[in-house]
Amino acid sequence: MGKPVVHFEIHGKDRIEAQRFYQSLFDWKINDDNPFNYGMVETGGEGGINGGISGPQDGTRVMVYVQVDDPQAYLDKAESLGGKTIMPVTEIPNAVTLAQFVDPDGNRVGLVKG
Repeated sequence: MGKPVVHFEIHGKDRIEAQRFYQSLFDWKINDDNPFNYGMVETGGEGGINGGISGPQDGTRVMVYVQVDDPQAYLDKAESLGGKTIMPVTEIPNAVTLAQFVDPDGNRVGLVKG
């Protein structure tokens, strides 16, 4: 069975302006009241996914996160297919376990343990 996309991220040059833009454009609810100032996005769409908007970490980008049962196994598989791990499996306590890789074309993809 396929693995669902469960989260998206938008990294803008200015997180406040990016959050304001997408909130105004799509009527998304955005809450960045957390220690990371990470704007948690509730899209409110039926059948849609939620995401996050933050400032640049190493440039602007849009990224999706795919839910998998074993992030390390998928990092290994991505590497065997020509990808490269850029964030090893990382647990954020009481929040999420995630990892990231780039595909052979340089696109970032996140993995979330589900």
